[in-house]
Amino acid sequence: MTAEILSLLENIGLEDDMANSIAKGLIFLFIILLGVVATVVVNKAGLKIAAHLVKKSKYTWDNMMLEHKVFQRIFYLIPPLIIRFFGEVLSVYKGWIEIGTTVYIICVMLLIFDALLNAADTIYRTFEISKSKPIKGFLQVVKIVIFIIGGIVIISVLIGKDPTILIGGIGALTAVITLVFKDSILGFIAGVQLTANDMVRIGDWIEMPKYSADGVVIDLSLNTIKVENFDMTITTIPAYALTSDSFKNWRGMVLSGGRRIKRSITIDVSSIVFCSDTMLEYFKKTDFLKAYIENKSEEIETYNRSRGIDTTQMINGRKLTNIGVFRIYVQNYLHHHPGIHKEMAYMVRQLAQDGRGLPIEIYAFTNDTEWTQYETIQSDIFDHLFAVLPQFELRAFQEPTGYDVKEGMQNVSKINGRS
Repeated sequence: MTAEILSLLENIGLEDDMANSIAKGLIFLFIILLGVVATVVVNKAGLKIAAHLVKKSKYTWDNMMLEHKVFQRIFYLIPPLIIRFFGEVLSVYKGWIEIGTTVYIICVMLLIFDALLNAADTIYRTFEISKSKPIKGFLQVVKIVIFIIGGIVIISVLIGKDPTILIGGIGALTAVITLVFKDSILGFIAGVQLTANDMVRIGDWIEMPKYSADGVVIDLSLNTIKVENFDMTITTIPAYALTSDSFKNWRGMVLSGGRRIKRSITIDVSSIVFCSDTMLEYFKKTDFLKAYIENKSEEIETYNRSRGIDTTQMINGRKLTNIGVFRIYVQNYLHHHPGIHKEMAYMVRQLAQDGRGLPIEIYAFTNDTEWTQYETIQSDIFDHLFAVLPQFELRAFQEPTGYDVKEGMQNVSKINGRS
């Protein structure tokens, strides 16, 4: 081909040296154009064939490889081989062509390894074990090592030196490498600790107030942990922060199947009284209290009679109180509530009086850990308890409001008007 082009250029009237340079330049441009055309043709045709074979395959891993462009990057290896083959005719450019194509092939190989590792991570995520044992951080370490080695080989090709010489010089750059890859090194160590101790998984609900994180873990990588908060914002936390700082993981709650309710109703102490006979007769008609009132009344009556206690005075002997009966009512109400987990602890107890009334705390677990259902069950319970308080002649304590002040002033005015 070179001879024909030289002959054509000489017939035009160009000198030998000029004709030879132009001929080699034209051939070089032809080889580059051939490589570009080969790239386009091979990619289009090769990808169609690969996509067709993947669709017919019964496996799913090849779909992941197609999605991460593994096959497309493999096809990128064909054009440089074509350029290298035809470049043999250009002895003057042969060295440059060999260096250029070698560097190109190394770069493509690095991209292929990158795509393969990404595909491997995606395939691994389809298995249930990936939630407890993520490998993304380890794959990123492998990528760093591969790209460092690839960079050393590329530099050695460009300067024409043995790669082992460059590798030997890395020891002197250890301090610099440690500084540059500090976060990656810390992240890798943290990733090993998180995985080995099973501290966090993808899908876990975690709280970390220091980083304003309160949501579900959606990604675990070498350097960062991504948390999707419940307001749909994304918080990025350094991986090593999870091993050096404190955070709360709600996984145990989810796995247990029960979510805790720990709230109290504060009772106005001035509304706490002994139960009268009328109140006891009313409580006996209540499903959740009938058996308790009958048994307890008999027990108290027997106790007082056996000791000759004068029960005409309210202060003498044992008596039921409205607050005590209310506690039993709430206990039985929780026992029969369909949203309460019966195999986990549930109780109703008094807390220390703090000057703002007597707190009656409900401690129980719902049988649904999903947030909206949990809140619905909790609200349903307290809706009922606040509504039923007057039936026990009890009042919930609350700070005086403008309405209370207004009512008080109106009552004073009425009293003054009568007088």
